Amino acid sequence: MNPDVVVAPLPMLLERLIEDVREESARANARRGLFAMALTGGSVGVFGFPALATVPFDWNLTHLFWGDERAVPTTSDDSNFGLARKLWLTPAGVTAAAIHRMPADNPDLNAAAHHYRDEILRVLGASPRFDHVLLGVGPDGHVASLFPGHPALSEERELVLPIVDSPKPPPRRLTLTMPMLTGAERVVVMALGNMKAAAMKEALTRDDSSLPVALVLRRSRRPLVLLDRDASSHV
Repeated sequence: MNPDVVVAPLPMLLERLIEDVREESARANARRGLFAMALTGGSVGVFGFPALATVPFDWNLTHLFWGDERAVPTTSDDSNFGLARKLWLTPAGVTAAAIHRMPADNPDLNAAAHHYRDEILRVLGASPRFDHVLLGVGPDGHVASLFPGHPALSEERELVLPIVDSPKPPPRRLTLTMPMLTGAERVVVMALGNMKAAAMKEALTRDDSSLPVALVLRRSRRPLVLLDRDASSHV
């Protein structure tokens, strides 16, 4: 499906993100009595998490998962969970029951992937679907820890995969698979900065692009793209 594309200054993008999450949360709660969201890291987390901390979620009905995580301690500056904890979870007083951290700091990444798969199934049922997936995008067009040309892109059966050879350090990670990301009710891709401009141009203008961000946008049912002026400069 062709995505909705919003190009605006960062404050307006954050307002749109907040509005979108509010709407999707209300829709999901009415439909199935819970709201499940998968989070990102990077610059989208840096700016997006403080904005999302202002949203009055019902933490008895909300479940926060992660799209990917690096195999680092939660105290590391590279930890997506650590970033969310600092900028959103702690300031907003998110309850422990609402938080489903990816255990990528487990030395056994295969076991960690199986554990997270089981956690998703426990919370979301045998046919799990997220209500909202928030993704950033790398300059190379990667999303979560799904990189261009990597074999993980072709995985169609598993929900969660261990990555031991990421082309971007650190090499060891956990990631949701492409079907798990694109099966969400709502997928939001947010790109900030001119380093993302070339990838976003290809994703939005080439139907044959094999970039992970392009695959996400083509396969998602209701994708939304949020671009600042720099990230949209080539579109």
